[in-house]
Amino acid sequence: MNKCIALTGVATMALASPVLARAETTASIKAAPVSALVKDVSIPYQEFRLANGLRVIVHTDRKAPVVAVSVWYDVGSKQEPKGSTGFAHLFEHLMFNGSENAPGDFFTPLKEVGATDYNGTTYYDRTNYFETVPTAALPRALFLESDRMGHLLGAITQGVLDEQRGVVQNEKRQGDNRPYGLLDYAVTEGLYPATHPYGHDTIGSMADLDAASLDTVKNWFRSHYGPNNAVLVLAGDVDVATARTLAEKYFGDIPAGPKSELPVAPVVTLPAARTVTLKDRVAATMITRNWSVPGLNDRATPGLEVAAGVLGGMASSRFTNQLVRQEKLFTSLAAEDNAFAQVGTFTIQGLVRPGVDPALASKRLDEVLADFLRTGPTQDEVSRFVTSTVARTVRGLEAVGGFGGKAVALAEGALYSNDPGFYKKRLAALAAATPASVKAAANTWLSRPALTVNVVPGARDAYAEAQVPPKKDVIAAPDQPAKGSRGAMPAVGQLTALTFPKVERTRLANGIEVVYAQRTAVPVTQAVLSFDAGFAADVPEKLGTQQLAVGMLDEGTEHYDVNTLAELRERLGMGLGTGSSNDRSTVVMSVPSVNLAPALDLFAEVARRPAYAPAEVARVKAQQIAGIQQELTNPGALAQRMTTRILAAGTPYAKAQGSGDPAAVATLTPADLRAFQQAWLRPDKAKLFVVSDRPLAEVKAALDARFGDWKATGTPGTKTFGGAQPPVTPKIVLIDRPDSPQSVIVGGQRTGLKGTDDMLVLNTVNDALGGSFLSRINMDLRESKHWSYGASGRFQTVEYAAPYVVSAGVQADKTGPSIASAADDIKQFVTTKPMTDDEFRLAITGAILQLPGQFETSPAVLGAMQANDLFKRPDDYYATLATRYRAMTLPELRTAAQRTIDPAKITWIVVGDATKVKPQLDSLGLPVEVVPASAVAGASAGAISAAH
Repeated sequence: MNKCIALTGVATMALASPVLARAETTASIKAAPVSALVKDVSIPYQEFRLANGLRVIVHTDRKAPVVAVSVWYDVGSKQEPKGSTGFAHLFEHLMFNGSENAPGDFFTPLKEVGATDYNGTTYYDRTNYFETVPTAALPRALFLESDRMGHLLGAITQGVLDEQRGVVQNEKRQGDNRPYGLLDYAVTEGLYPATHPYGHDTIGSMADLDAASLDTVKNWFRSHYGPNNAVLVLAGDVDVATARTLAEKYFGDIPAGPKSELPVAPVVTLPAARTVTLKDRVAATMITRNWSVPGLNDRATPGLEVAAGVLGGMASSRFTNQLVRQEKLFTSLAAEDNAFAQVGTFTIQGLVRPGVDPALASKRLDEVLADFLRTGPTQDEVSRFVTSTVARTVRGLEAVGGFGGKAVALAEGALYSNDPGFYKKRLAALAAATPASVKAAANTWLSRPALTVNVVPGARDAYAEAQVPPKKDVIAAPDQPAKGSRGAMPAVGQLTALTFPKVERTRLANGIEVVYAQRTAVPVTQAVLSFDAGFAADVPEKLGTQQLAVGMLDEGTEHYDVNTLAELRERLGMGLGTGSSNDRSTVVMSVPSVNLAPALDLFAEVARRPAYAPAEVARVKAQQIAGIQQELTNPGALAQRMTTRILAAGTPYAKAQGSGDPAAVATLTPADLRAFQQAWLRPDKAKLFVVSDRPLAEVKAALDARFGDWKATGTPGTKTFGGAQPPVTPKIVLIDRPDSPQSVIVGGQRTGLKGTDDMLVLNTVNDALGGSFLSRINMDLRESKHWSYGASGRFQTVEYAAPYVVSAGVQADKTGPSIASAADDIKQFVTTKPMTDDEFRLAITGAILQLPGQFETSPAVLGAMQANDLFKRPDDYYATLATRYRAMTLPELRTAAQRTIDPAKITWIVVGDATKVKPQLDSLGLPVEVVPASAVAGASAGAISAAH
């Protein structure tokens, strides 16, 4: 096993010098050339067309008995006429609500066959639908996709339209409700005239969604959704002969429709620089620069993509290194080239560090950009970005479907570039980029006048709400759709059971356990160094210590400053980061296996020798404090803090308070972080989880050489569980967040269970209550009442606790009724209306059939290995699930739910505008306590928790 010589000796001694000279260290890290990575990116395919114009692309991948089905339509928001914004996205929702021969929600027949990764999306240039199904269920998936393509209109009723209009408007509210949630509208409207195809956002306006009529949406379908405007991609356990037979059978009789015409969509150059200032209830000023630039197929785009990476798209980017780390003007600053099919948007976006004059930060941003335009990037900068991008692409292409697998790459190329293999050309163009070509592209397009949009703290302007109320709050019986003419859906053939990879365990020389599985689909090694620490190990009077100590592991080591470390891993195409959960603190890496040896050198360096240099601690500490202030403006983060404080009171999990207490974090010193590291981030608390294409013997030898001599010193930290918790009196805690168009509601109940208990029966019965799209809570609040974009309930399993938690974002004027309705759903489920036979069948069948697709990728296997270890389950746990599911009975599941879930013990947390929400809550029969958002962290938080 080749090993980096300069770091071999480092593993056996602690060097006095905190940071070696840059030239000494970087020379020893040798990466494979990017050409060696590019050759691993290959998606062989065949294609054909049906007589009606449907383009079919087939990629065969036999690694798992699943097929990704992906249908991409050449219609997006850029085709929407004035007064019809949001129609493409609204129609995406309508096409999930059943068709003439598959009435009812499409999620039901998909779940029945064990589909995974099923969803749909809309953007400027396309609408797509996708699912990954067991091979034997492919005919059913194609029946469903073809039915909504050719047999939809009879199923679109006024009731369905009203229902999905409400859902989409709540999706819009949910996005708008986030901090800085109105920024994108200002950028789009500032860059493009309203008449430009890219001149409005895909979500559309409330007014246009209000105005959508049954006739207009049906005409929209007739104009755009024919087979000649679509691409069908099948990727996975399928060959082209089978694909041709099935495509002809299910799609062949659908007549062609009008052909979509490409709208005229020029790149827009502003006549002069322009500044727009928005006010929002945010903790920090955001500064952005924006330009309209060429689209995906323009020869300038690879150069712009590299320019964005060098400026602000890498851990070592110029913005990050100069303006975040050195000058400390921003807490974050990024650049991105968003290349759409016809135009693109180049965006620079940064959060000004608290206490810094935004004018100064803005001035320095422009100066660094101007210097880049004058000098261009270095060859090393270009190479690092390209290597990182190619490596990320290789990792993403392990999946056949979903949001970013092989089917997506082929469909995008076919639809946007008329070439399914365009992904390869894009990577080749990036690999061919030079400092001169990047400089030329950047100078051409980024020296033009920029649109500046700044978001500053303040009260939001009035929100443009929906004006037309739905015809019904509850749609008890939707209009009857037209009867179908194609017969029953195809039966599902013989299904192949899950083959979970063999998990092996071994130990390094110092006793660190290695949990390993081999996956050869992609030449990548992924590893997690997991410490028995996590939020539960945080320092009680200094909440945030754990996050800062763990987060600083890759912010500089004894031998590499933070920027050198970033550059080294980028040359290797190495993903490297840290993370925390309630129970574990982790260091995570992923790298093309050709670069495994030098990557493990860096992995060990980060884990074993963090520098905790005073200057870096001061910088990252300030960033963490700024992040906490941001959390206190975010409705989801506020809800999480309060829910944890109530449900976990009296246990170490109560310390999981976002990024910590800002006052406590401000006092932390390098010595505090070193003390935490020595107590918790140590070999006797560590396990290594690895999924790799390389054999275990090779991986173990490489790990032993870097970690095998690591010895623990000092006293290890301890976590104490099992004590009595203070009782909880059910109430409603309302966190006041003014100007919120939507409320976040969370209902939580302690169960007395632990994650190490056998939770399978409870998770299975919860599938019907809150655990899936088809669950009662979601179907009630989203589909029936359309007060929410999504609602769910689940057991939040951690090692020593498993509370039951329900959550949803709901429109502000329905906050109280939403809580009442969700509470009633729960009460009925454990009393008068328990799980039904149909719900039982769907939960069991779906769970069994989705297993092969659930573990298609290495990250999924890696996550399963860690979960099994945390919850004390055998390594073959998932391989035994089908047998266990088949042994379950409906009475067993009903009894488990009734014994565990108690609606009378639920405490509700609401984050919303108190002036609008409190009157609704006062009528629910529970005491209401109002808390300002500013009091959810810090010293006052202790008083709040004591009240519970």
